[in-house]
Amino acid sequence: MARRATSGASGTGGTRGASGAGAAGGPGREPGVKAARRPELRLPPLEPYPDGPLEPDGDYDGLEFRDLDLAGQDGGGARFMDCALTGCGLDETRLHHARFLDSVLRAPRGVGTRLTEVTLRDTEVLDARLGGVQMHGAVLERVVVRGGKIDYLNLRSARLKDVVFESCVLVEPDFGGAHLERVEFVDCALREADLTAATLKDVDLRGATELGITRGVERLAGAVISTGQLMDLAPVLAAQLGLRVL
Repeated sequence: MARRATSGASGTGGTRGASGAGAAGGPGREPGVKAARRPELRLPPLEPYPDGPLEPDGDYDGLEFRDLDLAGQDGGGARFMDCALTGCGLDETRLHHARFLDSVLRAPRGVGTRLTEVTLRDTEVLDARLGGVQMHGAVLERVVVRGGKIDYLNLRSARLKDVVFESCVLVEPDFGGAHLERVEFVDCALREADLTAATLKDVDLRGATELGITRGVERLAGAVISTGQLMDLAPVLAAQLGLRVL
């Protein structure tokens, strides 16, 4: 298992959690707004992954997958513990029910990656270039998604707890029916998001550089936004209320 960092930056470029993470009133944080708890990772020395395709229900521990084309492969139900996937191609890769624990995904790229009901715990996703990612029913806990761009991210019915989206672009993400608790958007562009039937608790949207919600604006109860964002959302809120502004 990855060792927890106790001081300084992690060896994977991870960010230390904010002071008092999980408690209200951290630096720069209003009372009553709970901060997400970030993963703090130090991976052990990793062995290169030997040649060969992924295996369904495979067990991968302490391995580095570097610059591999995993397109179309089936790693459904696999467990990745203390692993790093760096620069790997994931076009149509099947990873449904897979588990990524204490791991890092650096610069993953691909279209149509199938991550249905995947589990990400104590994991970082860095500089992703992904489109049409299927994460329906996924479970994310203590996860940082930093940098890159993800188009059409399907997180319907997913559960996100202690998740940070930082310095990334999310285009038309679908959070329909999802449960979000202690989720932060920091320097993140959120474009045309769908919150239909979503449940939000301690979701901090104030750091979003763009905040566009096409559906489910009435589900924002449990989120925190800035005054400027309220003005930006005014037309959508008015439409939801059936209010005419003349």
